[in-house]
Amino acid sequence: MTFTLWHMVGACALVAIVAAVLSAVLTRRKDIKKVAYMMDALEDGELNFRFLDKNRFNRTLNRIRTIFETQRQAHEQDSWTKLIRVLTHEIMNTVSPIASLSDAMAKSVDEKGESELDLKAGLETISDSSKNLIEFVQTYRQLSGVAKPVRRALDLRELIENVISLNSELASSYGAVCTYSPQEEDLMIYADEGQISQILINLIKNAFQAGAKHVDISAMMGKDDDTVVRVANDGDPIPVSAQEQIFIPFYTTKKEGSGIGLSLSRQIMRNHSGSIELLSSDAHRTVFELRFR
Repeated sequence: MTFTLWHMVGACALVAIVAAVLSAVLTRRKDIKKVAYMMDALEDGELNFRFLDKNRFNRTLNRIRTIFETQRQAHEQDSWTKLIRVLTHEIMNTVSPIASLSDAMAKSVDEKGESELDLKAGLETISDSSKNLIEFVQTYRQLSGVAKPVRRALDLRELIENVISLNSELASSYGAVCTYSPQEEDLMIYADEGQISQILINLIKNAFQAGAKHVDISAMMGKDDDTVVRVANDGDPIPVSAQEQIFIPFYTTKKEGSGIGLSLSRQIMRNHSGSIELLSSDAHRTVFELRFR
């Protein structure tokens, strides 16, 4: 009787232990799935999720989400402030001379319609400034109206070698070379050929203008099964003060630059559910990274 009772107690205890272990395992699996879901959402820039505040783990995840949301809002506000500053600067630089010259010409005309100023030269100046402003607005329209990508399977080697071939004369004019050195063969991406070529051409051109003598493009598979393309050059480094602003529309460190190349490239990559980042820029080399998911 005693022996049977102890067996029953032991069996109940064993069942309780197994149940506790299974519960812990299931809870852990659910928590792992929650973390995976949250990471996917953060990578996609989507923060419109929230877990039920029924336990400490969920509350911790919600707190992390709140931190990311606060940081993103601050970053977006900062980006808009910088964009408005640049737009205001460019527009005022064009409009102010037009207004000033128009006012001076109007005041110089006497009752007989004669003026001490060269009206023809003044009108030509106003015309040129107006055309520059129109060109600026058209550039902004180009940036804000990036076409939806028409994707198809692309052989990465073929795509990059075509881009290098298109830039061969430009490379020669700068006394530079551009090479492709994949770490893995037969890499494919599902993308818009024209738009991705535009990004690579822009990065290559920027490198040459920065004094690069060698631009090396490499490609590999990322740890998350994404395709990674890196464009490295040995040109002058991007100033540290500018590295966080180079993707802002119309921001440029070049006298003749439009400031939309990199911001347009980022928009294209986002439309491809991918990304483009500046990995590093120092006295040795500058490296940009494109990720295709």
